[in-house]
Amino acid sequence: MAGEIPDLVALERTGTGKGAARQARRDNLVPGVVYGGGVDPLSINLPYNALLKRLKAGRFLSTLFNLKVEGQDDVRVICRAVQRDVVKDLPTHVDFMRLRRTSKVNLFIHVDFINEELAPGIKKGGVLTVVRPEVELVVTAADIPDHITVDLTGLNIGDTVTISNVTLPEGAKPTIDRDFVIANISAPSGLRSSGVDEDEEEGDAAEATEE
Repeated sequence: MAGEIPDLVALERTGTGKGAARQARRDNLVPGVVYGGGVDPLSINLPYNALLKRLKAGRFLSTLFNLKVEGQDDVRVICRAVQRDVVKDLPTHVDFMRLRRTSKVNLFIHVDFINEELAPGIKKGGVLTVVRPEVELVVTAADIPDHITVDLTGLNIGDTVTISNVTLPEGAKPTIDRDFVIANISAPSGLRSSGVDEDEEEGDAAEATEE
């Protein structure tokens, strides 16, 4: 997820029941409902093509959206269910939940890596291998971070960065209990293929000089 919460534009659906839902689908719309937040549920229609594009982009069920419906106040929502056609596997109905500012929600947060030029391992030709470009965190709806930052200063070949090495925003915590790896600095391909590390090569050279 990037810094700004993406907009999701919908239309208020007049009428309820299967008849209204079938008419929406004939109009190339996907019916849905917005519930929670201490107010009455709101029936909506979503443009089919726009919804399908969002679904294909991935992370739809863990992305916070700013729902815009004409005549209604904008509200932050997260999708809780997507019903699909059993044959075509295409969306037929979507459920959204309103979020209060204090609501806790699971979201994938982008990881930024800084100070590569201050990592000795990279200077020696090591390669930064990113295991998790995004990390799933439990965050408060009012304080969703733009990203989390990994500082590579001082890292050498063979070093790893785990979630415990990262300073998380206040109130955020990982959804996974174990100390998982986010990235590592691996040896250059030449050293990996030969099985010889740089320290061993320097030692061999010193011994040859002494002889």
